[in-house]
Amino acid sequence: MTQEHSTTIQQFPVPHPAAGPYSITPGPDGALWFTLVGSGHIGRMGADGEQATFELGDGAAPMVITPGPDGALWFTRRDDRIGRITVDGRATSFPLAPQAGPFGITTGPDGALWFTETTANRICRLGTEGEVTGFALPAEGAFPSFITTGADGALWFTLNAANAIGRADTSGGVTVHPLPTADAGPVGITAGSDGALWFAEILAGQIGRIGPDGTIAEFPLPDRTAKPHAVVADPRGGCWFTEWGGNRLGRIDADGRVERHELPSAEPHGLALGPDGAVWVAMEAGVLVRFAHD
Repeated sequence: MTQEHSTTIQQFPVPHPAAGPYSITPGPDGALWFTLVGSGHIGRMGADGEQATFELGDGAAPMVITPGPDGALWFTRRDDRIGRITVDGRATSFPLAPQAGPFGITTGPDGALWFTETTANRICRLGTEGEVTGFALPAEGAFPSFITTGADGALWFTLNAANAIGRADTSGGVTVHPLPTADAGPVGITAGSDGALWFAEILAGQIGRIGPDGTIAEFPLPDRTAKPHAVVADPRGGCWFTEWGGNRLGRIDADGRVERHELPSAEPHGLALGPDGAVWVAMEAGVLVRFAHD
């Protein structure tokens, strides 16, 4: 079912050739912060639309960014580091073991950063002073991807290659919940407003929902080739998602009703609810999109 709403779409090109906006999040300073995986910068957009970028150095390739517990922004880097940047643009980083493959990152309920290591097949805890503790996953080659903190005080994450959703307590105890659909390829995950979690199944063309008790529901999208990638919960009990393969922004409510909107530019990846109440999408083709929805 498709619902009609009044919408306003604006585009904001980012600096630097082939910058590759990938992940976006609201910061503690009221601005939007985003990663530029192609050019190796962190970007900031203020409420007035003015942008600033901060260079990280060759090979950094920042991926997923999140507000930290210390008033800074934290992000994963393809060069096996976790980055930190203050709201005035001072960047530092913490090295990980070689071939770790850090990707998803979130602030945990214990005041630490938690992140996934796709190559090392672990989830890890990083204290704000840089101490790292890793926890191996029970499924070999699971390719843990995005991670978020649930309402139950646990860490929830997608196991892309193991076709499952994982849950870890802050001591590292892991429970794995297999998905009903084979080879669904879960990627993005977000905590919903009702205690459940939403996630995207990029290979199955579905959005999933898992309750704290592990009960899973899956909702096929109208376009099963849309490749849903990232998700963010909204305060109305549903979630927004990007269709990387369909070049669209979608929303699903708790009953599985879907609305979809065509996006300008191409390759929508990360998204966030901005301080202005709009949905912001990082388009890897080189722009940020602001989507205002009544």
